[in-house]
Amino acid sequence: PAAEESAPQQAEEEAPRRKKRQRQAEEQQPAAEESAPQQAEEEAPRRKKRQQQAEEQQPAAEESAPQQAEEEAPARKKRQQQAEEQQPAAEESAPQQAEEEAPARRKRQQQAKEQQPAAEEGTPQQAEEQLQTDEQKAAEQPGTQPESDATAEQPAPEAPAEQTGEGEQQPVPGTEQPATAEQQGDEPEGQQAPEVVDERSTEERQKIADDPSASDDTVVLPVERGAAVLDSDKDADIAGGNEGRETRRKQREELRATQESVEPPADDAAAQAAIPAEAREEIPQKIEAALSEEGERVEEAPTFAVPQTTNIVNNTVINNTQINNTTVNNTTENNVTEVRVVEEVDDRVILGVGDRIFVRGDDRPRLRLNSEESFYENLPRGRVRETIVRPGGYRIVTIYNQYGDVLTRTRIDRGGDEYIMMYSPEYEDDRPAIIDVGYELPPMRLTIPVDDYIVDYADDPDRDYYEFLSEPPVETVERVYTIDEVRHSARLRDKVRRIDLDTITFATGSAEVSMSQAKTMRKVAEAMNKVLEKDPGETFFIEGHTDAVGADQSNLVLSDERAESVAVLLTEVYGVPAENLVTQGYGERFLKIRTDGPEQENRRVTIRRVTPLVRPVAQR
Repeated sequence: PAAEESAPQQAEEEAPRRKKRQRQAEEQQPAAEESAPQQAEEEAPRRKKRQQQAEEQQPAAEESAPQQAEEEAPARKKRQQQAEEQQPAAEESAPQQAEEEAPARRKRQQQAKEQQPAAEEGTPQQAEEQLQTDEQKAAEQPGTQPESDATAEQPAPEAPAEQTGEGEQQPVPGTEQPATAEQQGDEPEGQQAPEVVDERSTEERQKIADDPSASDDTVVLPVERGAAVLDSDKDADIAGGNEGRETRRKQREELRATQESVEPPADDAAAQAAIPAEAREEIPQKIEAALSEEGERVEEAPTFAVPQTTNIVNNTVINNTQINNTTVNNTTENNVTEVRVVEEVDDRVILGVGDRIFVRGDDRPRLRLNSEESFYENLPRGRVRETIVRPGGYRIVTIYNQYGDVLTRTRIDRGGDEYIMMYSPEYEDDRPAIIDVGYELPPMRLTIPVDDYIVDYADDPDRDYYEFLSEPPVETVERVYTIDEVRHSARLRDKVRRIDLDTITFATGSAEVSMSQAKTMRKVAEAMNKVLEKDPGETFFIEGHTDAVGADQSNLVLSDERAESVAVLLTEVYGVPAENLVTQGYGERFLKIRTDGPEQENRRVTIRRVTPLVRPVAQR
């Protein structure tokens, strides 16, 4: 440590001497260096003469000429090498010292950027010591430092970290950096998004936000450059612009004309009223049959197949607003499109379909952390059963299909009590592997105030988050969906409320959460644990987001790492069980503030309780 502290001072003292040595090296070239070109010029006529003699000699002599040339070459190379090596010692040492000093200079520059108050400097180290997990790999990305609440409010152009894109990394001295997604050129080419021009005043936006049920317009955040509130509306804005907004407004208007005033569901049971009672009653028996099914034990965790088909179609707007400027009704068929692998990054795969890309991660390593035992069994029809034994003796049993999609997840306590966490029926073989069920649903009509639908944690830290997380969906749930359907459908996620953890102010290009910011999550974490005390089968969905700076591919990976970092923190620091958390990154797809530039509010994590979407109500 003492040597490291003195290095910057020594480097500053060494700088004048280094410059002096470099000047001396330039001035004190030895005579040998000056004579080398002269020797080469004097040697040239003799070489030409020997070549001429070789050409005039008999065949025997002609055969010996190449040999003489070969023998002469080492001598010439030796003289040139001697000329190059006869440099003063000062000249030889100057570049070496410059290379040795380079890391110290970079270290001083980095220290200058990191000169925050002592309390802020200590938070990243405290976070690393307390979390003690390798799941936060993104926290080690070079060139980025976590922002404190104070630094996050500074104008983005003045922050040094903003010089790189969200998903880009600054180079590490002495290492070769891989090509970015933009440099590799394998990123799907998307079309230019139509511009959305919202001419409504802030007062008009606020009026709609206070009572969205009175309007069929797209509800937006009543702030400067505020984006649409619903993620499905964001997708529509990206693909259709103002024309898409008008199409959806007309669809909402027609929908309201066919319905009487519909109140939002009073509880989860009311939200699932459309699911037949007999279907709910037979689920426990089906789960029990799946748990007791004979399987073949395997030693290693299986590798799942990459999905090959999807109904997410190029240039198709979720909720069927427009395809190539043609209005599409809500009964559009699920066209099947081929899925391609764009890139593999560690345990994540970036998949592409049309001009859209998305990231597919693997939750299993996070779920196995701190487990006493985990094992797998192969089941018929390509399914896999995973069993994780937790401290205390309870088990988490998950059944996956061949692509790694969760079919069922159940918690079995030591006494034998079973809690269904996720359940979905198995579908036909011709069903696309990745599906967006938003095509089957009409545009969402938000019927509650925006403040009751989205909570910005920084603006309302004293809220009763247990009560908020216990609130039911804002509209009915047609059936039980898979967690992967929730992942891939903004329209589905719009059914449930969300908490924006805007106190987690990620630095550009970083997924690290400092301990000072982790502490701001305490109330939300306590509320989540309180929900789980009442029902251990609840599921929370954690979304990661980036701003629009940087390459799409790297932003997708970064956003997925952010979601995972928050999930690990909730488990390691606050004790929220890993099996109750599902993560997904969306990159820059769902911006909260509509801007292509750096924006702190777009670098965020969102939490939703998705239990009523992925299992029947109160199943035990």
